[in-house]
Amino acid sequence: MPEPEKKSFLDVENILSRAGVASDQHIVDLGCGAKGHFTFSTAALVGNHGVVYAVDILKSVLSSLERESRLLGFKNIKTIWANFEKFGATKISDSELDIALLINNLFQSKNHPAIIKEVHRIVKPAGKFVIVDWKRTASPFGPPSKDRVKKKDIIELVEANDFHLVDEFDAGEYHFALIFQKTL
Repeated sequence: MPEPEKKSFLDVENILSRAGVASDQHIVDLGCGAKGHFTFSTAALVGNHGVVYAVDILKSVLSSLERESRLLGFKNIKTIWANFEKFGATKISDSELDIALLINNLFQSKNHPAIIKEVHRIVKPAGKFVIVDWKRTASPFGPPSKDRVKKKDIIELVEANDFHLVDEFDAGEYHFALIFQKTL
């Protein structure tokens, strides 16, 4: 559970609740990061019969996440080393996932169309795609404003790839959240 001061930074519980994360689901956390903030919270919600795939391009990140998973007793987290900017690289079956999470990663990438294409491949029809990223406003930390994505551009790109926007909200003072659903 996030500490109170971190909850206002990025409200993980609210984001996962609005995305509809529930027991027995199969979910991916793309670019999970070494701390696994969303990975661990999601794994707790999906329970023993659900699966959370933690994907990252850095092997050291995944090793750290695996150690922490063992310490916390999670058996439903599977790590995958992959560059999710490449179609088919995540080693997740087509249309397997209920939800794909992409948290604070778009500002680091210049190949958004490839990411969206890979997400489209792995998410089930009617499955969800959750994007959380930095608002394009100045803040005392985070990436430079010029590197932050334009929400409007992301919505247009994702909707052009067989998803439709079903929810949009502030994910904290510095972040926006978009929840899309894949068309049938």
